[in-house]
Amino acid sequence: MMQASPELPAAVLLGDATCSGIGALRCAKAPVRFFDVPIHPLTMQETLEEVAAAMRERRPLQHVALNVAKLVNLRKDADLRADVFGADLVGVDGMGILIGARCLGLPVPERVAGVDLMERILKLCADEGFRPYLLGARPEVLATAVERLAERHPNLRLAGRRDGYFTAAEEPGVVTAIRDSGADCLFVGMPTPRKERFMAAHRAALGVPFVMGVGGGIDVLAGLVRRAPAAWQRSGFEWLYRTLQEPRRMWRRYLTTNVAYAGILAGEMLERATTRRG
Repeated sequence: MMQASPELPAAVLLGDATCSGIGALRCAKAPVRFFDVPIHPLTMQETLEEVAAAMRERRPLQHVALNVAKLVNLRKDADLRADVFGADLVGVDGMGILIGARCLGLPVPERVAGVDLMERILKLCADEGFRPYLLGARPEVLATAVERLAERHPNLRLAGRRDGYFTAAEEPGVVTAIRDSGADCLFVGMPTPRKERFMAAHRAALGVPFVMGVGGGIDVLAGLVRRAPAAWQRSGFEWLYRTLQEPRRMWRRYLTTNVAYAGILAGEMLERATTRRG
């Protein structure tokens, strides 16, 4: 697992032709640290190849999607920080992370949005016979998502499904049901930090090769939440599109974390410029 190194600068390459040294990845790209958080500079295709290999080999691989809100929050939430650092693969989910990493000179090739990755993996499951398990969302939203998936991918066979509304007392039973399903991959559609806590606490007991947190991804599958147009996504304003859909729930989160992130990034760039002049 990846360990924190507080003394590292904001942006730095780690290692050489390995992936964090944990043995979970097969790629030859070294991870990089962005404000001390290890991220894997993989393309969508490279990420899919890692996921497919893990499922074929029944090899554990836990994925965490890093966006601006998560980066800001883990700086003050020790549990969330430990959960993210404990993942095998940290993907660049948000355009803000991609832009910031490139501003600091990190070789990050592209954004690998968590929802896009989930949908590509579900197609892979339908094509190759892997069986996913969906965990999260309200019962009726989950049912709609399953119906829409069946229409889109007639060959897809789910290992199981469970809504995200369960108590702490029910959690062991949820974990047992997932393990007994024999699923090849698990998508955890719960908010941060709950999904990260669930994956970190139960990753060994789940017995699922590939595990990924997808936040509101099941709502997207159900059509309850619409993705931003491609132009909005490319320009880094998907957060604004999401806020316009759910203003009461999302405005405070995006306002506080985006402002905090802008300050963190601007401070680092200013410090670098001052150092160069000096």
